[in-house]
Amino acid sequence: MEPGILEQGDLKGFYKLSWVQRVGFGSGDLAQNLIYQTVSMYLLIFYTNVFALPAATAAVMFLIVRLIDVVWDPMVGAFVDKRNPTMGKYRSYLILGGIPLTGFAILCFWNGFSGSLPYAYITYIGLSMCYTLVNVPYGALNASLTRDTDEITKLTSVRMFLANLGGLAVAYGIPVIVKTLSPDGKINSTESGNAWFITMAIYALVGLALLIFCYTQTEERVVMDQKDTAQVKVSDLWREFVRNRPLRILAFFFITAFAMMAIGNSAGSYYMIYNVHAPDMLPYFAALGSIPAFIFLPMVPAIKRAIGKKQMFYVFLSVAIMGMALLYIISVVPALKNQVWLVLTAQFVKSTGVIVATGYMWALVPEVISYGEHVSGRRISGIVNALTGIFFKAGMALGGVVPGFVLAFVRFDEKNPLSQTPFVEQGILWLVAVIPALLLILAMFIISKYELEDEVIDKINREIEARQLS
Repeated sequence: MEPGILEQGDLKGFYKLSWVQRVGFGSGDLAQNLIYQTVSMYLLIFYTNVFALPAATAAVMFLIVRLIDVVWDPMVGAFVDKRNPTMGKYRSYLILGGIPLTGFAILCFWNGFSGSLPYAYITYIGLSMCYTLVNVPYGALNASLTRDTDEITKLTSVRMFLANLGGLAVAYGIPVIVKTLSPDGKINSTESGNAWFITMAIYALVGLALLIFCYTQTEERVVMDQKDTAQVKVSDLWREFVRNRPLRILAFFFITAFAMMAIGNSAGSYYMIYNVHAPDMLPYFAALGSIPAFIFLPMVPAIKRAIGKKQMFYVFLSVAIMGMALLYIISVVPALKNQVWLVLTAQFVKSTGVIVATGYMWALVPEVISYGEHVSGRRISGIVNALTGIFFKAGMALGGVVPGFVLAFVRFDEKNPLSQTPFVEQGILWLVAVIPALLLILAMFIISKYELEDEVIDKINREIEARQLS
């Protein structure tokens, strides 16, 4: 592995990373998105249309699994902060957690026990717990690579570029492969069960290979002294949340942002099948949820330098709301309804805003970790990432619960794969456009309270390094 480059005159900790290291780190998020995005976009429709669970039953299960995460995530955060495995403090879990994560991901999309609620619970809980065992240390790994804010911006841009590459592979590839392998050429029928299983096996195994590559190309450099790690406790999670105001703001932003994404992703398949009546265009609609990343994420460092990070959030959150408004208008105006090219255009506009705003928020996590270290003298990256994990999973919980209950309320008929009532179509439209837009308005208000501008966090990081050298 190429060593980090410490520029002459820089304080220790302000490492510059090579492009191989940046891509290597980002491949970890690419790997996780092959699973996370598949679950986010397609697990609900798999459960209702293939596995034969009622929508409300699936919604309750999503909620219960997220409640389990509230207990499990801080335990994982404290566990990884306290220990220093020989394979790496954080990166070792890419493999130790990645192997069982791969297995549970495949089992979640197996239809061998069709309709079995206990099987669905066991496999989904296992998937969620293993995902935490990978995701929390992976998030902490980000903050352990360097303190340099410009480097973290570049690192996050590469990470989000690759994460969206994973999203594109899922959004476009999953329905195409499942449809190709399915005997009836559909993704939303019981006959497509084996096709889902094979497809998930392919994606999960590729993800495991990428996690191994990430492991080989990363190294923890900015971590707590070993004597301090022994003092980390689960209760530190609450203490850090209370004393770290930027962390609280970021946590609530995570809830709203991930709820918005999860709700929209879960409803997207239903929208194209039952509202637009163009199931064959679903891969293109879903792909447009990731394609803007390849255009705009490379521009993020320059945009942030030009207008500042808070203004960047305001601009792109507004763009996302505009795209959602267009989706709603297209769907209710008779002359525009079912114009697929307009739907795809609106999806591109919406996704442009969502990708940049929600992608860059990950660059704020190392900032709140450094702020906490500045206040308390302890760099507890695992605990902080466990906190952000709890809140992004709370958003995911809303993303699973809200669509399930809305579909149950409007009386979605999972046994009718061809059409639904106008009331059902209206409920799906609320899930695709209205509820996510309201959440983005709330997210804009929340991020307005974030106070760690670049000059502030740079000053904090240099004071920490100077304190350690004195």
